[in-house]
Amino acid sequence: MTVEQVEQGPRQVARTVEVPASAEDVFALVADPHRHGELDGSGTVGGTVSGPRRLTQGAKFSLAMKQFGVPYRITSTVTRIEDGRLVEWRHPAGHRWRWELTPLTPTSTRVTETFDYSTVPAVQGKVYELLGFPRQNAAGIEATLRQLASRSARA
Repeated sequence: MTVEQVEQGPRQVARTVEVPASAEDVFALVADPHRHGELDGSGTVGGTVSGPRRLTQGAKFSLAMKQFGVPYRITSTVTRIEDGRLVEWRHPAGHRWRWELTPLTPTSTRVTETFDYSTVPAVQGKVYELLGFPRQNAAGIEATLRQLASRSARA
């Protein structure tokens, strides 16, 4: 299993991996914010979640988080959703997280996760870069996708 870098455009950090699971199974996991902690490879997602069990367009969900040792809570809003194919939400700071699923076979899916900060003002994007968010998020995405692929292989 190899996690690969994907070029999505400026101010987007994306990685992809082939997962031994159906797109429907992966979508069920990604579209349930109560299960995001199962996916998280960054170590920032906590277990306290509020929101629907299945995300829909415009839905809001709230997660307990921890970064740099500081606990906090965020509420994100779903900006795009396509059943079995795509889930995207906007963080309160304006950047977006996107999961794209491409079925390869009935039991194999190409999963691409993207941290998209092209949606924030240029100054804010520069601050993200100075703080190392693109690099940190790339490492978190890679760990998340490895964990997803490994988990799916065991299932």
